Amino acid sequence: MSRRRQIYEGKAKILYEGPEPGTIIQYFKDDATAFNAQKKGTISGKGVLNNRISEHLFTLLGTIGVPTHFIRRLNMREQLVRQVEIVPVEVVVRNVVAGSLAKRLGMEDGTPLPRTIIEYYYKDDALGDPMVTEEHISAFGWASQDEMHDIADLAIRINDFMAGLFAGVGIRLVDFKLEFGRLYEGDFSRIILADEISPDGCRLWDMKTNEKMDKDRFRMDLGGEVEAYQEVARRLGLLPEGVVSTVLDMDEHRKARGK
Repeated sequence: MSRRRQIYEGKAKILYEGPEPGTIIQYFKDDATAFNAQKKGTISGKGVLNNRISEHLFTLLGTIGVPTHFIRRLNMREQLVRQVEIVPVEVVVRNVVAGSLAKRLGMEDGTPLPRTIIEYYYKDDALGDPMVTEEHISAFGWASQDEMHDIADLAIRINDFMAGLFAGVGIRLVDFKLEFGRLYEGDFSRIILADEISPDGCRLWDMKTNEKMDKDRFRMDLGGEVEAYQEVARRLGLLPEGVVSTVLDMDEHRKARGK
């Protein structure tokens, strides 16, 4: 990594210049943050698991025609992705009442929503990622109306697919965060899915027990974060029984050697 030019470091990932123009290497860290980085910690092996889970989900979404920045996974912690101009708006898709929605409306966690809700938040940690409307987004030029139509359509399509995928392995997709970017092709650009999809940005509950299988375990000091992420990967068929510890041990050995 020392020989590559670092472009950006975020809360959960580091971006490096890619091997070809228009590409970026995305490195997944073990760092964990919550409440707009007010709470910080480390979940050992999280980067490895998120890399595999996000690769799997982006690959499947690509097969149903969702355009994404994902090109291929390079190793245990890195992906090669297309370079995009990120739209400065987080898109949150909600199927069940939880988290900030429960607090804002005084509703109980786990209350089913009558229909899927899409919310938008302006990406700015210093401001606490304030919730905004499509009017704000259009007025401040963060995205055009046509782009917002594409974003909303893709968000619903992604939700329909992922809700079914997770339900098939006994997991309820409560809500999740998406980020989108502009991929420039000559004088034109199109909206594609970017960033990652992993237990860091999804609320995933066991359908039988409602046990949390996501970063809420870190937010709420429940413990068992690594085991929860591992279980998500296992149910998705990414880590067969007995392989999880071996994979994470290999990663620790590689890091210790400085590779």
